[in-house]
Amino acid sequence: MSVKGKRIGFGLTGSHCTYDAVIPEIEKLVKEGAEVLPIITYTVKTTDTRFGEGEEWVKKLEEITGNKVIDTIVKAEPLGPKIPLDCMVIAPLTGNSMSKLANALTDSPVLMAAKATMRNHRPVVVGISTNDALGLNGVNLMRLMAAKNIYFIPFGQDAPYTKPNSMVAKMSLLRDTVVAALEGKQLQPVIIEKYRDAD
Repeated sequence: MSVKGKRIGFGLTGSHCTYDAVIPEIEKLVKEGAEVLPIITYTVKTTDTRFGEGEEWVKKLEEITGNKVIDTIVKAEPLGPKIPLDCMVIAPLTGNSMSKLANALTDSPVLMAAKATMRNHRPVVVGISTNDALGLNGVNLMRLMAAKNIYFIPFGQDAPYTKPNSMVAKMSLLRDTVVAALEGKQLQPVIIEKYRDAD
């Protein structure tokens, strides 16, 4: 299966150090012919870090996708009834947003888009990037893994000796995860030894 002609919502949350790994994956989806609608949390837009300024990331997303970013809950809500998505991607998904998603909290455009997509029984693909996946947030990770229509980009510990609770998705598998999710399947294996990977 190809993503050509598919409407994909692409949500980014505040794991700024992961954006460089995610942007090429958005480019792949666009190059393959998907319509990508970028959706961001308030943190993405308003926070400047050593990894780049918020407005720069917004500009880059709009240039790549050819679409304006969806940056409010009001703008994200129509992605359910009026502008249904074939698939919603959240990458990176921080521990903070993961805990909210797992507990049905909707306080950002990205979470609203995910809720709208789940309401339509369409797949939501998540690429985690969190320092506490094996800590207090573990319960939320498992809750999402057991949830219907939620699929995970394969993930693993990124720094098991210095940050033993941290896990990050292998973003280079994003496109393959989306294709599998569109077929109702979870790309396997889900848990990988990410720290051994070059990316």
